Amino acid sequence: MTIFSSGGLLTYGLPGLLIGLILGALAIFLIPVFKIKKANKASRKILRDAEIKAEHIIKNAQLDGKQAIYEMKQEADKEIKEKKQEITVQENKLIQREQSIDRRDAALLQKENTLDEKSENLTRRLKEVDKKETFLQSKIDGIITELEKVAQMSTQEARDELFARVESKISKELAAFIKNKEEEVKESVDEKARELLGLALSKYAQDVTTERTVSVVSLPNDEMKGRIIGREGRNIRSFEQLLGVDLIIDDTPEVITISCFDPIRREIARLSLEALIKDGRIQPGRIEEIVEKFKQEVQESIHKAGQEAAFKLGLPRINKELLDYVGRLKYRTSYGQNALDHSLEVAYLAGIMAAELGLDQNLAKRAGLLHDIGKACDFEMDGSHIEIGSRLAKKYGEPEIVINAIESHHGDTEAKFVISNLVQAADTLSAARPGARSEILENYIKRIEQLEEICKSYDSVYQSYAMQSGRELRVMVMPDKIDDVGAYKLAREIKERIENEMTYPGQIKVSVIREYRAIETAK
Repeated sequence: MTIFSSGGLLTYGLPGLLIGLILGALAIFLIPVFKIKKANKASRKILRDAEIKAEHIIKNAQLDGKQAIYEMKQEADKEIKEKKQEITVQENKLIQREQSIDRRDAALLQKENTLDEKSENLTRRLKEVDKKETFLQSKIDGIITELEKVAQMSTQEARDELFARVESKISKELAAFIKNKEEEVKESVDEKARELLGLALSKYAQDVTTERTVSVVSLPNDEMKGRIIGREGRNIRSFEQLLGVDLIIDDTPEVITISCFDPIRREIARLSLEALIKDGRIQPGRIEEIVEKFKQEVQESIHKAGQEAAFKLGLPRINKELLDYVGRLKYRTSYGQNALDHSLEVAYLAGIMAAELGLDQNLAKRAGLLHDIGKACDFEMDGSHIEIGSRLAKKYGEPEIVINAIESHHGDTEAKFVISNLVQAADTLSAARPGARSEILENYIKRIEQLEEICKSYDSVYQSYAMQSGRELRVMVMPDKIDDVGAYKLAREIKERIENEMTYPGQIKVSVIREYRAIETAK
């Protein structure tokens, strides 16, 4: 058995340790060196690969550039070729245009030369014509001078004489022609019109009466006047304030007159006053009760009258408020003729004529009933009864035919429909028939005198008579101053003057009478 001592361990362990340290240090130093060499080698390889790739890229780019340059060159050559072709085409067109312009210039030059020649020829001919005209004018002047010497009349005098003869001849021929044509038309038109109007009148029958709204109240005795006036006039003042009327109490025995422009208020006042006189209790409180009562009664009467008018005519679907205006016509008069009765009469006549012509009978009746609707409130609204009636018809949605009939029934507006003309004819028939309307004597006398004065203003007239209440005018003329054609012309002139200078209801017939008498006495 061998036993090592501590000295021997140290002798063998220390050198080994040193060798290990040296080897470790060398390893530590040599390892990075080897890594660096390896990295250098790798980097050189990468650089070679990059250079090779770069060369390839450069070669490819060069090839692509050459290809692009080649293509661009091809395109540029193509565009240049196309531009050259376009330029060639344009040059050809310009050449052709220049050739065309040259040809036109040549043609224009030739025409100009031709026109110059023609102008010279015309100038030469005009000079020749002027010479001939001067020569002929001298000849004509000589002939005219000779004719004036022979005829002992100047040229102007001969022209005036010729025009006068032609005018006289043409005037007579025109008058005869117009007369013949009017007679031909009248043979058919007048016969048909008379037949139609006669049939309408024969189918419509109504009493010929004249109405007057006389606002006069009879009293049982004159003592009643004092009771109506009341203490310090309180009764009459209350009555007048409630109704807006004037009570005229004068010296006329047993009569009180009610004055008011509104016929409805005047009617309420009349009824109220008669009721107060019968009742005998006349004082402000009782007056107010009676007036209120009769206001309601008159309003009910107005509404009932409008409904009855529509029922009589068989007219459906008329606005209720418009029917109230129709009912108010019951208390309205015109020339003494009741406005509601007149409207009903016009409606019946227009309906009959419309039926004969094959038109809408109900629409004609409607237009006839409403043609004077403006008179129901013309004392309350501004404007004529035609304007007011037109506004009311438009307000309540009446048909256009009805509106036109209202506006044209006095000729203020053109009649656009046949029914409008029928309403106008029916209105004339209703107003102009004998006894339909009353007229102030003074106006009647003035109209008759004006008719006769128009006739006497003509030299050929020696006598004239207005007959049948001024509806027929007979004119006697001197046969040695006017012929038959002139008589017809005179009738037309008198008719036109009457239409232009006078205002009259209905129609006026003008008859010119020319009578020649040859008288000898046997001895």
